[in-house]
Amino acid sequence: MAVMTTITGVLFDFSGTLLHIEPAESWLRAALTASGTAMDEAELARRAAALERAGALPGGAPPVEIPADLAGQWEIRDRDARLHRAVYTGLARQVPLPAPELYDALYERHKTAEAWRPYPDAAEVLAELHRRGIRIGVLSNIGWDLRPVLRAHGLDRYVDTCVLSCEHGLQKPDPQLFALACRELGLAPSTVLMVGDDRTADGGATAVGCAFLPVERLPADGRPDGLRPVLDLVG
Repeated sequence: MAVMTTITGVLFDFSGTLLHIEPAESWLRAALTASGTAMDEAELARRAAALERAGALPGGAPPVEIPADLAGQWEIRDRDARLHRAVYTGLARQVPLPAPELYDALYERHKTAEAWRPYPDAAEVLAELHRRGIRIGVLSNIGWDLRPVLRAHGLDRYVDTCVLSCEHGLQKPDPQLFALACRELGLAPSTVLMVGDDRTADGGATAVGCAFLPVERLPADGRPDGLRPVLDLVG
């Protein structure tokens, strides 16, 4: 991509950009352990695959089919923390599990630092941007506070601001959210680069004048250097 203006700030998406969620099997295994529920490995694999098809893992694959009673909520799930929980636990309940408390345990698990793996170059790129004096923000469509996850992985030290959809009642690609994030950085949108894995949601940054760099949404070990091109685009 061509950048005509000097970039002095970078906004990063969270899921699929800086960090990637764990596989559905380890997600379910952790929730089973937390709730003290036993399940043999073959059954665990089957239930995890069903949960993945249901789109019940936030940050994972979208639903193969959205139940009619959740369709409207799905589209706006990231605007409110309670709605986010209701939608994802609702999707999970499409899959029978042996204990009712597992649905909440699954949701709680995905909010933990252990459920997220940073991309291999995330810390290196953030540290170098910070060293250059570039303002850094995380701009995420999300239903919970991701700051503790960044802190646990040592990434928060490089981040100047986090703008979360659920805290503002807005979600990408709403231009208002990008404009707000640029204000939080204290920069004009024309000097800000948005980096994200969703060309529709994250690419909406161009509507307010930001530059946009897409990255591939891959498992963390499958994208070792996808963020390094950011360093070639900023001052």
